Amino acid sequence: MTQPGDYGAPGSLARVLADVSVERAAQDAMWGVQELPDGTGPERRAEADRARQAVEDAAARGLPTWRDILYEEVMEAFAENDPERLRAELVQVAAVAVKWVQALDQRVRPGRPLA
Repeated sequence: MTQPGDYGAPGSLARVLADVSVERAAQDAMWGVQELPDGTGPERRAEADRARQAVEDAAARGLPTWRDILYEEVMEAFAENDPERLRAELVQVAAVAVKWVQALDQRVRPGRPLA
């Protein structure tokens, strides 16, 4: 049965999130726990605004791409320095990336993931 977020393919979301979980574990195995600065802040707001405008322009022409949308979300995250707002933006980045993976799975093998 298709669940919310399955992109029309039963189990799609669970499969992609399982793949993400495996990758995250591999990152920890390779690099360990990393305490790094965010490197984000309002000085990147103009770039985020340009990315948002590019998505709006592409949508107005009927030509938005996954790259456009993900780039906009990433640039919005880069422009945040408040931890709660940064977290919310990063969740949006992750959600768009997951949906893009689901779209790839559907395009290449309708109803079945690549992996």
